[in-house]
Amino acid sequence: MTGGEIAALIAAIAFAVLVLGLCYVLFKVASVVGELNTTVEEANKSLSTITKDADHLLIEVEGLLNKTNTTLDDVNGKLGLTDPLFKAVGDLGESVSSLNQSTRNLTGSLASASKKGASVGIAKKVSSGIKN
Repeated sequence: MTGGEIAALIAAIAFAVLVLGLCYVLFKVASVVGELNTTVEEANKSLSTITKDADHLLIEVEGLLNKTNTTLDDVNGKLGLTDPLFKAVGDLGESVSSLNQSTRNLTGSLASASKKGASVGIAKKVSSGIKN
């Protein structure tokens, strides 16, 4: 064997090892791609299921919100009917306060008048006692 034949044989063996290594890598890549396809299919199925469930949930939430709005409108209407009651209670409170103030004024006037009357009565008794 000549030197050129030995170099060709070494190059052929190296090329064969390289091809075997590439085949191994390609088989591994092919298995990874297969698993990736399986994962993507499962993800698509899951997304489809989630989308269907979300659609049903959105429909139910919409119905619930409509009922809530109706109930809130009803409560607001009923609260509006109680406004005159609270206004009347407020007016009654003002009237009671005014009555209390008038009572205080009357009591003060009577107390003042009774003190005046008492002092006039005492003065009359004192002056009549001096005359006797």
